[in-house]
Amino acid sequence: MKSELEQKFVNLLEKHQNIVHKICRMYADNEAQHKDLFQDITVQLWKAYPKFRGDAKFSTWMYRVALNTAITLYRKQKRGIKTQNIDDVGFKIEADYYDDTTEQNLKLMYAAVRELNDIDKALVFLYLEEKDYTEISDTLGISEVNARVKMNRIKKKLRTIINP
Repeated sequence: MKSELEQKFVNLLEKHQNIVHKICRMYADNEAQHKDLFQDITVQLWKAYPKFRGDAKFSTWMYRVALNTAITLYRKQKRGIKTQNIDDVGFKIEADYYDDTTEQNLKLMYAAVRELNDIDKALVFLYLEEKDYTEISDTLGISEVNARVKMNRIKKKLRTIINP
């Protein structure tokens, strides 16, 4: 039988799990890494949950813990051995009727975002989640003005990366 604390955590995690999946997509290159990162973030959320005071919304707190976990693991991974994703070199058969324009644009966008530093990635993620600059600044621990300025610079940088 689950404790009340555990049940409450599981319910909140299930309700807001898309936050974690989106962060995983931002920081993971493939499905295996996505699953590993999701598991690591879930463990960190569970470890930190007893300290959650409710000063902020659960989703804001969840963003902060998840992003910090992803950034920490991303930095460790960057120090590791560089490998190539098998999907990039494998043969693919595409049906004639399938229009993958949206999928290709998303891949371009995610590839461009992966070139950003870890804090900028987090800012882009929160921006794409349609968070206002107040919530972005609270989550990342920067001023609202700084968040706006950084976002404008990131937009320019992404345009340059996507359209060199």
